[in-house]
Amino acid sequence: MLNPGPIFLTSKRLRPELPLFVFLPGMDGTGQLFRTQTDGLEMGFDVRCLAIPPTDLTSWDELAEQTVGLIHQELEKVSDRPVYLCGESFGGCLALKVALHSPHLFKRVILANPASSFKQRPFLNWSSTITNWMPEPVYRLSSLWLMPFLARLERLTPEDRQALLKAVQSVPQKTSIWRLSLLHEFAIPEMELQKITQPVLLIAGAADRLLPSLTEVQRLQRSLPNSKTVVLPYSGHACLLEADVNLYEIMQAHNFLETSVAAEAPTAHR
Repeated sequence: MLNPGPIFLTSKRLRPELPLFVFLPGMDGTGQLFRTQTDGLEMGFDVRCLAIPPTDLTSWDELAEQTVGLIHQELEKVSDRPVYLCGESFGGCLALKVALHSPHLFKRVILANPASSFKQRPFLNWSSTITNWMPEPVYRLSSLWLMPFLARLERLTPEDRQALLKAVQSVPQKTSIWRLSLLHEFAIPEMELQKITQPVLLIAGAADRLLPSLTEVQRLQRSLPNSKTVVLPYSGHACLLEADVNLYEIMQAHNFLETSVAAEAPTAHR
């Protein structure tokens, strides 16, 4: 059976008259974990979330091209509207690839704990090799061991903790090995990063136990010419899943919304 390729998940509330907000998910690729943020974002955006099939084994460039194709399909329905691009973790890497593929498409870019620092963690570099040799039952159990590294669990609701575990366990072993290899090879030269000239909001969880996200966003800020950093002092890696983190409010507080978007609602609440 042919790989159907990525698709956009749409929220219940379609708002085609508003700017398009495109979210690129973490390594699970399900897109389901972003539901905690959609209520707030729908106050000012028409929200789409990328979902990557669990059997997808395509390259960064192919994923970027497919994502750009999906965005063009949305813009064919309603053209001449701004597009905000947001990526978390694995999706942060993909967002950089997408922004470089078609920089003219995007008004603003948001990167939350981007996994572009993957190679700075030697034990993660070994993880794809270890995962390759794991018996399937051991691989399934390993997701439980990963949970405290993936998130500050005490900052998640019980429902969201279960959703995170389900999302992690939904990734087949072969796909996990492939996506880890993509992160291992991911690299964008500084000169390329400097071509991303639109405003970029860099969000770092200071309590990220999986990746050195704080130092990574500081590095990216030095390379991205029009960027600013927001540090969430108590947040872990999956910061956008945390009960007290509201992406729309963060964008409001740091003047990252265009006037037309900010006027939609004075305050957003989770």
